Parts: sequence; structure tokens; C-alpha cells
Amino acid sequence: MTLTLAEATSIVHAAITKARELNITVSVVVCDNLGYPIALNRMDGVLGEATRFSLGKAVVSSNTGLPSGEVRGIVDHPPGAYLVAQGIPALRVQGGLPIFRNGKIEGACGVAGASSHDQEEECARAGIASIQR
Repeated sequence: MTLTLAEATSIVHAAITKARELNITVSVVVCDNLGYPIALNRMDGVLGEATRFSLGKAVVSSNTGLPSGEVRGIVDHPPGAYLVAQGIPALRVQGGLPIFRNGKIEGACGVAGASSHDQEEECARAGIASIQR
């Protein structure tokens, strides 16, 4: 089982709601357990590059099961390595969190665009919490 579009959309919405509470603008990506995007949203005023960064954080988290800021070294876990070879960045910077259900990785949420990686991760955490209630 993997995340549904409805769940991914809920995560994105909740992460953006948190960003508004923090008075920041971000890009949010939710990907499946293989690292492929399911849902994406970029708030007004966020640089386009933030979308690549949020995707890179989500890919790293979904393929390692770790928060993106805790990953060290090269991401060579298939299919993550395949996505990286296609030009998707593997960002080992805080702001991406894996999504677990029943002990298995279902995907990840990556957030980028704020001046604080702590706030980006806070948004990702709030997004994920929206489906784990």
C-alpha cells in the first residue's frame, strides 16, 4: 500500500497551513515510497528552485527512511539512485521527513523555500500529522 492522492493532498494542505501560521512561504512535495511525486504545491512568491529542493528532500527521506537532514553519504538505494541519475537532486538537508504506516515507508514529505530548515521540517511534520490522527 502507498499513499493515496487524497492523503498526499491533505499532507500538502496541512504543511502549507502550518507555513502560513509561521508566516513563511514554501514549496511542498509528497512522494510515494519509490520517490515519485504524488502531490506538489508552491506558495506564491516562492522561487521555482524551491520545488526541486523540496522534491530532493522527499526523495532522500522516502528512500532511506530517515529525515533528510540526518542522511549522510551518497544515496545509492534503488530506486532513489535511479531518480538521482535522472537529475532529481538528493538533498541531505533538513526539511524532508519519511512517512511510515504499519512500520513500512509509504513515502515522504519535503518542504523548501523558507529561510529556516527547522521551520521547513516543522511544516513537513504538520503535514504528515494530518493523516496520522
